[in-house]
Amino acid sequence: MPDDPAAATLRLLDIMARLRAPDGCPWDREQDFSTIAPYTIEEAYEVADAIARGPDFDALQDELGDLLFQVVYHAQMAAEAGRFGFAAVADSISSKMIRRHPHVFGEAEMRSTQAQTAAWEAQKAHERRGRAETGTLAGIPAGLPALTRALKLTRRAARVGFDWPDAAAVLDKLEEEAAELRAELPAADKARQADEVGDLLFVLANLARKLDLDPETCLAAANAKFERRFGAVERRLAVVGKAPQDVDLAEMEAAWQAVKSQERGG
Repeated sequence: MPDDPAAATLRLLDIMARLRAPDGCPWDREQDFSTIAPYTIEEAYEVADAIARGPDFDALQDELGDLLFQVVYHAQMAAEAGRFGFAAVADSISSKMIRRHPHVFGEAEMRSTQAQTAAWEAQKAHERRGRAETGTLAGIPAGLPALTRALKLTRRAARVGFDWPDAAAVLDKLEEEAAELRAELPAADKARQADEVGDLLFVLANLARKLDLDPETCLAAANAKFERRFGAVERRLAVVGKAPQDVDLAEMEAAWQAVKSQERGG
């Protein structure tokens, strides 16, 4: 196992520079920030997936390498544009972490996690003001997954007192939004229906926050559960020589309920 981080990093930087050189890889040379950005997001999700699988350390090492390569890729393109390089990226995050942890690298005392969180947010707010980002909701990336962004937006608003008193109040709002969506169903106006579905999802993100849950994690678990149960339905039908498209909804629903009961030990 390599034990020289500096040498390994230099090797990676040299490989990236070679790929982008005039006689390098044609595909890598024609990329720009906008074309690489989707791969960066995808690699971050693959890191999270490797962690969710146990974690799977072999996969995690591989996926972290892919994600690091994305950082190196963006830094190389910025260096070519005369903006900044990898060293500036590393120095910038180092300075930021020192600045945001005065209780570790400075003389400030920190007696609780709550106090540390408050100090962290105060420092972030100060940095946003320095970037001329004003307003309570400034600086929350538009490119985040929608549920995650809803969580961050409402968490930020809650810090200044704009929040429901408890989860029960959010549930009341959820019922209100569901009723509004139901009222739009007969009209079949897609724009209005989309607006009401968006409101419903936004309130659900708030409900998760009030329960101290992450909505993306909740939905990911629900996706995995549906995938697992539907696969079990297909296997049950295959035993009798059938596929989902060969049966009616009632038979599929019966198989679905049987799978649910089996999972629950019933």
